[in-house]
Amino acid sequence: MNDNGGDRLYIVIPAYNEEENIRQVIADWYPVVDNKSGDSRLVVVNDGSKDNTLKVLKDLQANHPKLVVLDKENGGHGSTILFGYRYALEQGADYVFQTDSDGQTFASEFGAFWDERNRYDMLIGFRSHREDGLSRIIVTKILKIVIRLCFHVSVTDANTPYRLMRASVLNEEIEMVPKDFFLSNVLITVLFTKHLRRIKYIPITFRPRQGGVNSINLKRIFRIGKQSLRDFRELNRRI
Repeated sequence: MNDNGGDRLYIVIPAYNEEENIRQVIADWYPVVDNKSGDSRLVVVNDGSKDNTLKVLKDLQANHPKLVVLDKENGGHGSTILFGYRYALEQGADYVFQTDSDGQTFASEFGAFWDERNRYDMLIGFRSHREDGLSRIIVTKILKIVIRLCFHVSVTDANTPYRLMRASVLNEEIEMVPKDFFLSNVLITVLFTKHLRRIKYIPITFRPRQGGVNSINLKRIFRIGKQSLRDFRELNRRI
């Protein structure tokens, strides 16, 4: 498939203490942008990592000219992806794709999303085959119920780190997301749904974390959930 001038793809990947995974993640995802428009980029946002993640990324840039490394103070997943999204929009991206740096997703499944880009405003990976543990599956199901109660919309998989968004639409919706909101992808999914944007869910594989330690445990998930419930109720009055 030939890309045209309107197919500038920016892949945004947040990274925090991922020195064990980041080389393989770049190896997996860099070819995706390398095969797209010359202005496409792979953007990794280092969220104040305390290990050698940033050094590894800087070293990788020498042989990966389309790799952009952004560094910021630690602020959590939500603020980090928003940082990356805004950078992509400022740089003139036509499409913004987001995945994570833990190696749980497959670049080989991206083609099905790219092929549908002209028909939808957002394509979201539906984690139909999950290997990341029962507790995470339960959290996803509870989140789906909470979104239904708070925002009165039904979503299939609100927080999937595998989403391709039309940049012009994202640019409109992102203004309603608080700067440091932790569940930014969840709120973006809700906004696209409530505002009747064209959305399609595509099944993806979701394997276990490939290395390192997950920074989000169940205790923290519960705390985030309580705060998010309060935030959701307030945000629903505004959107």
